[in-house]
Amino acid sequence: MKKTFIVLLMALAMVAMLFAGGGKESKDAATNNAFQVPEGGYDGSPVTITFYHTMGSNLSEVLNLYIEEFNKLYPNITVNASQVGSYDDVRDQISTEITVGSQPNIAYCYPDHVALYNMAGVVATLDNLIDSKEVVVRADGTKEILGLTEAQKADFIEGYYNEGRQFGDGLMYTLPWSKSTEVLYYNKSFFDANGITVPTTWDEMEEVCKKIKEIDPECIPLGYDSEGNWFITMTEQLNSPYTSATEPHYLFDNEVNRDFVKRFRSWYQKGYLTTQTLYGAYTSGLFVAESGTRSYMSIGSSAGATHQRPTKDANGNYPFEVGIATIPQANTASPKVISQGPSVCIFNKSNPQEVVASWLFVKYMTTSVDFQAEFSMTSGYVPVLKSVADHPVYKEFVSKANGGDYISALAAKVCLAQQDAYYTSPAFNGSSTARSQVQELLAKCLSATFSDEDAGIKKAFQDAIDECEYQN
Repeated sequence: MKKTFIVLLMALAMVAMLFAGGGKESKDAATNNAFQVPEGGYDGSPVTITFYHTMGSNLSEVLNLYIEEFNKLYPNITVNASQVGSYDDVRDQISTEITVGSQPNIAYCYPDHVALYNMAGVVATLDNLIDSKEVVVRADGTKEILGLTEAQKADFIEGYYNEGRQFGDGLMYTLPWSKSTEVLYYNKSFFDANGITVPTTWDEMEEVCKKIKEIDPECIPLGYDSEGNWFITMTEQLNSPYTSATEPHYLFDNEVNRDFVKRFRSWYQKGYLTTQTLYGAYTSGLFVAESGTRSYMSIGSSAGATHQRPTKDANGNYPFEVGIATIPQANTASPKVISQGPSVCIFNKSNPQEVVASWLFVKYMTTSVDFQAEFSMTSGYVPVLKSVADHPVYKEFVSKANGGDYISALAAKVCLAQQDAYYTSPAFNGSSTARSQVQELLAKCLSATFSDEDAGIKKAFQDAIDECEYQN
């Protein structure tokens, strides 16, 4: 698989040179693809656009319902929504199609996928579309400006919106579709019974783990699903270098980062924690375990809240109540939690009307309060618009939040409350490699046997940097 991916990268680099004019570097292709809005914006001509996504049947039903609503406004824009598979399947298919110029119009994406596509300079920058004042007439006779109004821009949760500019050149490449983050799930029944306060800092987390281990020596107090997220989040919380969208890219080998890895290694050695890699499965399995080794805290995706809920007993009751909180912080005065979940990008096409039509569709889906509310309630993701919190149906949904039947609503409630804390990492060709390497690095450093701990950790960091540079 890795060889195939490298071949695709080489092919994209060759295409990028063609797009850029032979002698220019691929970076030029990535930054010289600003879409120029045609005079008049959308001219009403029949256009077919293709949207690659990963949605299952339940989300596709919601999507298709709102495609119908969109078509009432723009009946000459036909949207072919195609479920391709996983996010990686979407990436791989588009990477292949780019080499022959047959990529779709719109893609469900993650930032590193966009950086890959941009090696060929085929992702349309959205700045001119966002700022366009061209007036578009809908089928019902109403009008809208092609771009985003100031109110629409302000309605996006800032951290989610700003992800579109994390590509090193200050240009906008994506709009957020739906998002998730990491939250701390904890056994509220156990915490209440034992007088344990939910930790808000990593120092408090260490003390809580120690206390839980004293109460239940056979347990593993904390499970953390993503080593990669944990490493990256710590660099953000500690304001320590991780990566850069411009050269040099890989900056994570430094003393501050080695120190927090060493600290968490000591926690692992004391039996305070495990991770998905070390446990061999999602740590929610430990959190909801009915017997044997269990955990009392789990840090995982807010979108996976239902997996952190125990199974009801024979009487229809949950064996314990789940609480959800913001993950611990290095500094509670400046909280940082990761922004995840899909965005959408638009590809340049020879027919500018396809790009404009694609933009109108993306704009409709990402700024529709009704769609964002319904999609979020169905998916477990968090809406990207602040105003969804006041949507009557969504507001009622969140009002039912609890650690049982409405655990997804509880997760959403926590996510909405921490909207000012979201961050995203720089996106570039190689950012996914960096994530993979720090994930492996943390797992290795937690569990490895080192004759000299400091030297062993330092070598592991250098090996990860070397592997990042070798693969890219």
